[in-house]
Order: sequence, then C-alpha cells, then structure tokens
Amino acid sequence: MTPVALIVLDLGASAAQDLAVVDPATTVLPATDLAATRGDGIFETVVTVAGVPQASEAHLDRFARSARMLDLPEPDRALWRRAVTTAAAHLREHPRGAVKYVMSRGDEAGTGVPTGWALAFVPAARAEIPAPLDVVTLDRGYRSDVAQTSPWLLQGAKTLSYAVNMAAMREARRRDAQDVIFLSIDGFVLEGPNSTVIARFGDRFVTPPVELGILPGTTQHDAFAALHRDGRQTQVRPLTAAELTEASALWLCSSTRGAAPIAHLDGRTVRVDADATAIMNHALDDRKE
Repeated sequence: MTPVALIVLDLGASAAQDLAVVDPATTVLPATDLAATRGDGIFETVVTVAGVPQASEAHLDRFARSARMLDLPEPDRALWRRAVTTAAAHLREHPRGAVKYVMSRGDEAGTGVPTGWALAFVPAARAEIPAPLDVVTLDRGYRSDVAQTSPWLLQGAKTLSYAVNMAAMREARRRDAQDVIFLSIDGFVLEGPNSTVIARFGDRFVTPPVELGILPGTTQHDAFAALHRDGRQTQVRPLTAAELTEASALWLCSSTRGAAPIAHLDGRTVRVDADATAIMNHALDDRKE
C-alpha cells in the first residue's frame, strides 16, 4: 500500500465541519484515541478508478449501519461523501486506487467528539482477473443466529477490531492457504475475514444473508447485478457448510480484490469458472459511482 493523501475531518460541534488535507505521514491520532486503545470505531474502503469512487453510496449506507450498531453519532453523509471525493481526487493519476475512511469514538477522556479521517492510497497491483485462491474453512465460534441473540457482539458491523480476522489469515497461511471462509458452530457459511462468499450451483449463484451476522457485501451486490444482466440466476439464502463441497464454483468478493475465484477449499480442488469470473470483474471495473 502506498499512501497518497490524508483528509482529516472536524467532527466537533462547530458549524464549519471543515476538511483538512495533510501529508499522509502526519501524526493526527493521539495515543489516547479509542481507535488505538480499544479498536472502538468503524471504517469502509472504497475503490477508485482514475479518481472516481466506486459504489460510494452503498459504502456510506454500510458506514451508517455500522455507526448505529456501535451507538456512534449518525455520520453526516454529505461531509463524509465530500471527504471521500476529496481524497479520491488525489488518485486521478492512478488507474486503480482506494480510500479508507474511519470514524472512532474519539478520545478516552470522553469528550464525546468522534475522530474522523480518510486515507487515499494505491493498493498492491492486481491482475485484471484475480488469481484463484486456496482457501480453508475455520470455525467462527458463534451460532448463525448470533446477530439476533447477542447484538452486543457486533456481528455484521465493520469495526476497527480486526485482531480475530488477522489471526484467521495467519492461520490460513499456516495451512498453506491465502484466505478463509468462516463457518458458524451450527454449520452455516458466513463470510471471509474481509470478503463475501458466492457459490454457484448449476446456473444459480448464492450468497449468505446478512441476518447471519455478516456484512452486507457491496462488491457482491454489484457482482450479482452483473450476473443478473447476463441472464444468470442469483439468490440470497443460508448456505450450509456441507453445500460448499457440492458447489460448482466458489468466489470471495471484496472491494480491492474484486471477485476472486477459489481453486482449492480445504485441500479439495474446486472448478474455476473463468466465464462468470470475467463477467463479474469486468462489471466491477466499469462501475463509475
């Protein structure tokens, strides 16, 4: 990742609510900010094409959803949109870039004023069609109804607390894999540490529902729209772990990677559907908003 520009938001009570463009190497986060001390905050990452944010409204929707789940102040949508577009403008010379925007609960002193910033950066280059992945399944440790029974666990919110997700990725590498699909303890497919699952069964493409305590997949949503335009059937429904072994093809979808096909799942070979992969990724790369 190569940082390009940093936008700092004033989320205080002042009417100005200005944005400040600073050098990305500038220190803007105090050691007492709850983002650093507790991981108490939310974020989104938006891909840009020649400086134009993709699926920006869907990301803002999810940002607001996460804020509500964490009892954070409702994001000023116009201000955050302006922060994203301001950051993205610094990426005009780059065919592909990204903007990560963050809101933390603020200082541990309890000022009640959140901290906000948006970082424009150039991610590691990826191929036009993502390389097939070797993936393992790991137990997430929750039942599939955790979002309803235990909302305080914040399943389905995009928070800064990523220690478990990073540990899962390290476990994948120990198993000679590149990524993970989490399973609930009662046998349902959830999501990856930073991705959404798509499975193909014959002519039907399936993804799990958010009611299982997973993030709404912005990339998956647009990938499904592309498949639908191509005459393919799509469905959102619970997907069991056993069904993964029966899938005709599998993908993990994320903003910066697109729709990445899975070549091996727990050591078992999975057929790579090059045609559907190309349909999804070409559509994702053509998004203009």
